[in-house]
Amino acid sequence: MIRFALSLVLVSGLTAGADAQVTNYVVGPQDVLAITVFDQQDLGGKYAVEADGTFTFPLIGRVRAGGLTLREVEASLRKELADGFFKDPQLSVAVEQYRSQRIFVVGEVRNPGTYALTGDMTLIEALARAGSTNEAASGEALIVRPHAGAHPEGPVLPDQEDGSDVIRVDIKELQSGRLSQNAQLQDNDTVFVPRAELVYVFGQVKSPGAFPLQKGTTVLQALSLAGGVTDRGATGRIRIARVVRGHKVEIKGRLEDVVRPGDTIIVPERFF
Repeated sequence: MIRFALSLVLVSGLTAGADAQVTNYVVGPQDVLAITVFDQQDLGGKYAVEADGTFTFPLIGRVRAGGLTLREVEASLRKELADGFFKDPQLSVAVEQYRSQRIFVVGEVRNPGTYALTGDMTLIEALARAGSTNEAASGEALIVRPHAGAHPEGPVLPDQEDGSDVIRVDIKELQSGRLSQNAQLQDNDTVFVPRAELVYVFGQVKSPGAFPLQKGTTVLQALSLAGGVTDRGATGRIRIARVVRGHKVEIKGRLEDVVRPGDTIIVPERFF
């Protein structure tokens, strides 16, 4: 159910942001631009941006595109073509192939890897491209952002002390439709979905074992992960084994208590 809810949010987020993706995209080397000049079809075509951030366009020659948004490239071409060539030229510039910018998506996702940073890409779209989170994922995603000027060769994890900034996003809030959590990504960002910590449930439950623990999980919710209490279970005498400051203690558990990572919930058998 959680994965289904997240999928709905991902799809809605992609739909809502589809038109805005290219608005502020900054062109870089190796990007391939698709340029259309209306009423002058012979000038249109696909143009690869070279290492110096420029490309060659008919009639004009070298055109700077690196570091400019698509709208700025359009304005530059329009100005050059209007200077002695055409009256009020109309044209459009789009990205045919994104090659200059990238992000990394790692951790508990179905398809971790390196992805092209396209347009105003957000966390939702990045997770969607990586196939969404898997069953072992925790309830948050970390965006690790290198400082300006840094160009890592691969993903940067939160525990690597390289001066990167870390943005924490609550995936549950994304699931609930709070798109304010839907952070916009930048070149060389690493999206890291950590593995959920575990809670252990044993005794008179239908499916004892270890289960991923989400923030705020109660004893009752943990029992439901284990299939619920059997007919012989005593919910009034639940015990929680917990490590406190390096020492194992055992406390009485109530159904509404919030479980901690590493807790072991034990449901004893009824006396009669």
